[in-house]
Amino acid sequence: MSKAEYLGKFEELVLLALGRLRREAYGMEIRRVLADLAEKDISIGAVYTALERLEAKGFVSSRRGDPLPERGGRARRYFRLEAAGVAALQEERRILRKAWLGLKPAEVKA
Repeated sequence: MSKAEYLGKFEELVLLALGRLRREAYGMEIRRVLADLAEKDISIGAVYTALERLEAKGFVSSRRGDPLPERGGRARRYFRLEAAGVAALQEERRILRKAWLGLKPAEVKA
């Protein structure tokens, strides 16, 4: 896996959040799922930074929606998990399974 294809831990969580949503999703929805997965508050800036990196890698795509109906409403940006993102997640899972193979939890010490 080249450096451009490498997934950071947070990027992996963002892809998993999109996979859980199973549809196009916008930033605040993704942030909510991430907060549930990580069990902590996640900044919206961190979410969008990761989404930009993932889009540059071809793992997600985005589109602008229609402006929201309220006065001055901005258009949401919707993100979708692409096949390359699914493949990257599967590769990460394969590597982690291989790394944990034969390792007993009691052997993992700080």
